[in-house]
Amino acid sequence: MAVEFANLFVAAAMRRAGLDAWIPEGDGKWSLPLQFLPAGAGWVELMRLDPGVRVGLHRHTGEVHALTLAGERRLNDGRVLRAGDYVYEPAGNVDWWEAAGKEQLLVHVVVKGSVEYLGAHHSVLQRIDTADRIAEYRRHCAAVGSRPRIQDCLDRGGQSRAG
Repeated sequence: MAVEFANLFVAAAMRRAGLDAWIPEGDGKWSLPLQFLPAGAGWVELMRLDPGVRVGLHRHTGEVHALTLAGERRLNDGRVLRAGDYVYEPAGNVDWWEAAGKEQLLVHVVVKGSVEYLGAHHSVLQRIDTADRIAEYRRHCAAVGSRPRIQDCLDRGGQSRAG
């Protein structure tokens, strides 16, 4: 049942985003933007990971809300989340996590602020913010010949919504 719901949700999100496929982010990792929050405050997306793929050590500058829709997600503290499990991460939270189990992982994520990927001694290796996510979405749309349908706040005078 959860997989059927997840598939319906993904199909609707792809139509809304004007895409026929997920945006690749590396080996075994993809994203699908759902919304960009006003004033560069963050973004909402679906993340899909193959089993065993890890999201490296990172810190959030704002809060994060994550709902597992399908598959399993193992957090760095050892907890395993399954379909229907929700996690709140406060601003400043530092963690890593990975897709566990035998099925692809699908997570609905609301990210406020930016994500900072960390190296030794928690030095910032890469920072990703809303402008970066918008630019990546637009680049992907251009590469596949699709018109971006999710508009950023600047296009809507502060009102972020589907175009």
